[in-house]
Amino acid sequence: MITLFGIVIGFALIISAMIFGGSPTSFLDAPSILIVIGGTIAITVVSFSINDLTQIPRSLWRIMSYTPHDPTEAGVTMIQISEKARANGLIGLDKVSKTYSHEPFLHKALNLAIDGTEAQDMENILQKEIYYTSTLQSKSVDLLRRAAEVAPAMGLIGTLVGLVQMLGNLSDPSTIGPAMSVALLTTFYGAVLAHMLLIPLANKAERNSHNESTLNSLYMVGALSIGREENPRRLEMQLNSMLPQNNRINYYK
Repeated sequence: MITLFGIVIGFALIISAMIFGGSPTSFLDAPSILIVIGGTIAITVVSFSINDLTQIPRSLWRIMSYTPHDPTEAGVTMIQISEKARANGLIGLDKVSKTYSHEPFLHKALNLAIDGTEAQDMENILQKEIYYTSTLQSKSVDLLRRAAEVAPAMGLIGTLVGLVQMLGNLSDPSTIGPAMSVALLTTFYGAVLAHMLLIPLANKAERNSHNESTLNSLYMVGALSIGREENPRRLEMQLNSMLPQNNRINYYK
């Protein structure tokens, strides 16, 4: 929601400035919109394969709607699950696993431990899962950043188109205004699209992707420890080795 809130407020401020200026309709120009938005989409699509373009939208939506988790809390959760496994055995974790069906990676990791999967096989499976997810999310971020690079360039191209049209028709004063409008508005649209939408979304997606990757790594270490039936205190030490100093877990005081 904070992403949507920030974007709406940003565009509301610009629209308010247009309205207070007394001529909001002068900022609407169909040729400029076609050049910037259409051109940005077309050139961005060229930069990726068909396979990427079929997978990226779903991945992009997933990481943009992802709610970041506190790694410390995730680590504590794994220690608590480990304690339950130590007390009730791996079979007793079946009900616990079902309560985490909203966390696909953790749910899968726990099920692998419950099924008695060998630690090496389990680690290979989960590492591949992390790698595949991270790679796809990285491509999603690359798409946003590529579009952010293209948008101002398309704005510049539109500006050149408008200037050429204006200089080619200096003998007809009635054409100077529309041509100058295209020249200026394409630059405006390109800057707004890149710096108020695409770059912020790319930064948000990159941060969410990093958070999810860190979280999944913690889940993997926890699930491996549970599968090996290790002491939860040892798991706490393993998790703390992956966390920054100020986020260390202090579960067993």
